Amino acid sequence: MKKISLAFLLIVMMSSCTTHQESILYPETLKGEQKDVYFGTEIADPYRWLEDDNSKETAAWVAAQNAVTNDYLKNIPYREALRNRLETIWNFPRTGVPFKRGGRYYFFKNDGLQNQSVLFVQENLDAEPQIMLDPNTFSTDGTISLGNVSASPDGKYLAYSISRGGSDWNEIVVMEIDNKEMLSDTINWVKFSGISWLDDGFFYSAYDTPVAGQALSGSNEFHKVFYHKLGTLQSEDKIIFQDKTNPKRNFYANVTKDQTFIIISESQSTSGNALYVKKANDPKAEFVKIVEGFDYDYDVIDNLNDNLLVTTTNGAPKKQVVMIDPKNPSMENWTVVIPESDNVLSSVSLVGDYIYAQYLEDANSKAYFFDYEGTKVSTLELPTLGTIIGFSGEKGDPVAFYGFTSFTFPSSVYKFDLIDKKTELYAGSDVDFDPQAFVTEQIFFESKDGTKVPMFLTFKKGIKLNGKNPVLLYGYGGFNISVTPSFSVARLPFLEQGGIYASVNLRGGGEYGKEWHEAGQQLKRQNVFDDFIGAAEFLIKEKYTQPSKIAIMGGSNGGLLVGACMTQRPDLFKVAIPIVGVLDMLRYQDFTIGWAWAGDYGRSDDNEEMFKYLLGYSPLHNIKEGINYPATLAVTADHDDRVVPAHTFKFMAELQSKHKGANPVIARIESQAGHGAGKPTSKLIEESADIYSFIMYNLGMNPKFN
Repeated sequence: MKKISLAFLLIVMMSSCTTHQESILYPETLKGEQKDVYFGTEIADPYRWLEDDNSKETAAWVAAQNAVTNDYLKNIPYREALRNRLETIWNFPRTGVPFKRGGRYYFFKNDGLQNQSVLFVQENLDAEPQIMLDPNTFSTDGTISLGNVSASPDGKYLAYSISRGGSDWNEIVVMEIDNKEMLSDTINWVKFSGISWLDDGFFYSAYDTPVAGQALSGSNEFHKVFYHKLGTLQSEDKIIFQDKTNPKRNFYANVTKDQTFIIISESQSTSGNALYVKKANDPKAEFVKIVEGFDYDYDVIDNLNDNLLVTTTNGAPKKQVVMIDPKNPSMENWTVVIPESDNVLSSVSLVGDYIYAQYLEDANSKAYFFDYEGTKVSTLELPTLGTIIGFSGEKGDPVAFYGFTSFTFPSSVYKFDLIDKKTELYAGSDVDFDPQAFVTEQIFFESKDGTKVPMFLTFKKGIKLNGKNPVLLYGYGGFNISVTPSFSVARLPFLEQGGIYASVNLRGGGEYGKEWHEAGQQLKRQNVFDDFIGAAEFLIKEKYTQPSKIAIMGGSNGGLLVGACMTQRPDLFKVAIPIVGVLDMLRYQDFTIGWAWAGDYGRSDDNEEMFKYLLGYSPLHNIKEGINYPATLAVTADHDDRVVPAHTFKFMAELQSKHKGANPVIARIESQAGHGAGKPTSKLIEESADIYSFIMYNLGMNPKFN
């Protein structure tokens, strides 16, 4: 590749800015000569140099792109009014679901515009809450966030993880709870880990120190489980579990609540795992594999005496609850406690004297209580159709808590009496909007192959089906993740201004179990895109909208969805918002944890059939010369080490090179931010103002804000 001139890029950056939105001058991204050969097929990769997140040339390119984007966005006449409206409605107190650890109750609370939510503690439910930990003190701009929080069973210590700039990399530190003094214990290079206490220490998962300059892009390999004893150095931590022959495996440790068993979950993708178990306080005990990986999912709920209560898809695509004796773990010795039902079993826990089981029925939450023999005892009554968030309770306790939300139902926390089965509102959300002005409907449409696909529509009451309504179409469709009803402050202004929000439950997700997930995997991935395209076509056919009024949005795997659909059907959508998207399907596996997504995607180096299939829909490789693509605002961040920003960089360089037409195709590249977790409120408001003003402007909306 020819040496790229930093000075040239800086000149391009300065000359590319314009106040005329219809005639954007994009930075001219230099092309290298990189070519790769896959099964005899040569594929050019001219923007490979943008994969170097440490180079001055990449930094200059990012600056040039942001200059163009900022110039465009600042000229949207109502952008600042929208930002003010968002700040107003964002400013309301919100409380998380309380959880009990070490005899105390903990909960998170945000006063409204705090960058990070604050952790509070109560000695009991009648005591005055006290601040336990305020992440807003970690940094002045809120870009250092709190991750996992774990109190020791004896209530003496609080171990918690910290993320900087939104990275998946964490460090773990420890505080004495009573006096709030920090211990010297510090654990670095932690990733994809819990914090699980045993005796005077805890288990965690980590990688070796990454090669200098590759922390945010290098492949994450040889995950290990360690045990850290309080008061010792990290270098003294004992490796509890590892695999020296298979670098692309992840391991997660957990200790049962009574500290009887240590459980290790082993995975090589985002679904399917093996389980290992050993007695916690038997120094001679070895880990024993009790279920094989990686065809089915297994999750240990807890132990009942010497048996393990486990949820699994083995023998039950929609999940069942079984009892496994670790000494006789073969499947023929399992006892089915709660058999598979017609609905997907989404979570299970032991609360009070019951098994709490939460299900999805057409993407809506349902919940029931069973006794330990599996007999249904009662039903949890819910306010409306929506989603239960974080049912939290302890075995033997009389009280539990849960959150609930829906599209026009702000997240609220409820207290549940496990004795008389009564619910009361514990903490509501007073948001400045009128929920009675909106309605949510669930409809079903036929996809390309005749499959019925559900979609939620939320809009103002009295809407006219005249084909002129602006629509924001959202989807995900992957990794067995279910998209359920949820409240979002960010999209309220769009709804208030007459927009329709459409959330599609695509194949590839988990809404209908393992079979629904598998229908969007690997060589069936096109089903996901067909479902999304089918949703848009349905809305047009039924006179909700028209192509010039449709915006599509999705993040991460949903960013892939947007990228694939806008390149396959550029005529169908007016606006595209791919957020932290997976957009280079030939090389995604070469960065950080990308290799773990192969279970859903397949790999370009697997075989020729898989390579050709990936090439056939990879957004980066399907941008065609001379096409008028939808108005595109691609969003990414410099510290995203989940889906590295090079995906967006390369995609936008190619799009700007080949796109022909008046629609803007620009990139918003955030600094000191990652894949989304831990992003401070101030950045969320600014990002939402940019995204939604871009959508409204390019859909031809004329919003009026007070």
